[in-house]
Amino acid sequence: MEIEEAINQAKQNNQKAFNFLLDTFWDDVYGFQLKRTQNENDAEDITIQAFSKAFDKIHTYNSDYKFKTWLITISKNIHIDLVRKEKNSISQSITDTHDDEYYDVLDESPSPEDKLITDQNLAKLLRDIKKLKPHYQEVINLRYFQELSYKEISHKLDEPINNVKVKLLRAKKLLSEIIKKNNH
Repeated sequence: MEIEEAINQAKQNNQKAFNFLLDTFWDDVYGFQLKRTQNENDAEDITIQAFSKAFDKIHTYNSDYKFKTWLITISKNIHIDLVRKEKNSISQSITDTHDDEYYDVLDESPSPEDKLITDQNLAKLLRDIKKLKPHYQEVINLRYFQELSYKEISHKLDEPINNVKVKLLRAKKLLSEIIKKNNH
């Protein structure tokens, strides 16, 4: 999939396009934030929020600019806001949207990662999940074991729904990489 095509499909709310864009640009945005914050957790939180905001506002993306530059600018603004607010905890959610204004970033249909995860033997799967960072373990647990909806997870974690969706996308990708590695 080409980046331009992925952006156009993402504007149509295509799940695979969002996955593709997240996979393609995660390392760029995360690396940029890691240099700025010198802290893995902060960099990860800001990156999650940046993708969440970008997917929410993808219809405003101007193709005169590189998509990567647009994403990094969003992440830079989120970081500046965080520093400006001087919160004790960076994981405080920064979003100016309300529940009723969300665009559905993800559809509910199973992705290849979902299939791989459900095909795993449960004991092995639980062992693999424990290799994820705690906030990824939590979101996987809430979604797949407690079978909560995105909205319920959003309320439970007190985070915007799009942050939950991006975290889940990222958690599924990391988990499927762990599973693939262990099967070879």
